Amino acid sequence: MRIKIKYTRDILPIEKIKQGAWIDLRCGEDIQLKAGDYCQIPLGVAMELPKGFEALVVPRSSTFRKYGILLVNSVGVIDPAYCGDNDEWCFPAYATRDVVIPKNERICQFRILYGQPDCELAVVDSLDNPDRGGLGSTGRV
Repeated sequence: MRIKIKYTRDILPIEKIKQGAWIDLRCGEDIQLKAGDYCQIPLGVAMELPKGFEALVVPRSSTFRKYGILLVNSVGVIDPAYCGDNDEWCFPAYATRDVVIPKNERICQFRILYGQPDCELAVVDSLDNPDRGGLGSTGRV
């Protein structure tokens, strides 16, 4: 399987590492944020995913500890149609403290998965299944 990558900024190349199933992405420029700031941190790449696939982007496990930033959408979804030369991937960040993030720092990671299958949405009067007990009901005594 092949993922086409176009570098939109002068960053170190991203690479698949042997120890993990996710691929790290880099900060595309030096970023300085104050506590409470929102910023779309450029990641320096645009990609064309294989046909039928989409990508999930999440912070690296050390990102919050090192930089105090949160991914504002909890998880980033890269739709397969987001594949043009100027469709640079970004990390929408909220800063919980003042921080400087250097260019080329690995701040998030992505993996691809097979996208939504073609499906039909059918409206019904009843699902004909027992109720489980509501959100958060598992393990209730």
